[in-house]
Amino acid sequence: MAQYFLEIKNLVKDFGGVRAVDDVSFYVDRDEIVGLVGPNGAGKTTIIRLITSILKPTSGIVRFKGKEITHRPISEIVNFGIASTFQVVKPFRHLPVLANVMVSSLSPRAKRKGDWVKTVEARAMDALEFCGIADLALELASHLSHGDLKRLELARAIATEPEMLLLDEPFGGLNPAETTLIAKSLKRLHKGGRFGRLHSEGPAMVIVEHKLSDLMKILDRVIVINFGRIIAVGTPEEIVANKDVQKAYIGKGLK
Repeated sequence: MAQYFLEIKNLVKDFGGVRAVDDVSFYVDRDEIVGLVGPNGAGKTTIIRLITSILKPTSGIVRFKGKEITHRPISEIVNFGIASTFQVVKPFRHLPVLANVMVSSLSPRAKRKGDWVKTVEARAMDALEFCGIADLALELASHLSHGDLKRLELARAIATEPEMLLLDEPFGGLNPAETTLIAKSLKRLHKGGRFGRLHSEGPAMVIVEHKLSDLMKILDRVIVINFGRIIAVGTPEEIVANKDVQKAYIGKGLK
């Protein structure tokens, strides 16, 4: 049996009498950027929260690098190499931007993987430079614009040195120029270029997003969710042409 980098098998999540995730199974390979898309309320964010153990599944299994992680504590998930960003950014608002990222750099995994640089502060600054907000390092997080908060969220995630990055609406609230910049940065990160050096491999990614135009340019594969179930899987070109997907997105501007 094939061992996938990330494997989701028969995942179910009920909230009372509502089934938000209904028997979802998919995989992500080590070298992929996978999009998880669908209309509002389809269950995408719930799936991300189940993978990261923020929520516990009603049933089903999550495996990472062949190891079951379904009911592991969140801290263990991070130290296994999975990091995530969130739709609603919640930084430490009364701390400087740099200190927000330094907190992530203090994780046991970041300390192990980040021995190429001497100090936690330097690791955090490198993450901020990659995300284009190093000039805001000493600003309080509460002073940041929405777009800069999104970049701070990404910096905090990559400072943990992840092998798998789960991004929940990284383009949400960004203008077209900001969206294009973040999309290009994610592609560069995935290809191994970051912090002024090249890795042999960047993190695999799962991206939840509604802004499909920029997203489709960087994806290897797309998984479409509707009413908690997978309705299509394919390349970006296949998904855009899929009649079931078009029907699910009627009036939503699938392009």
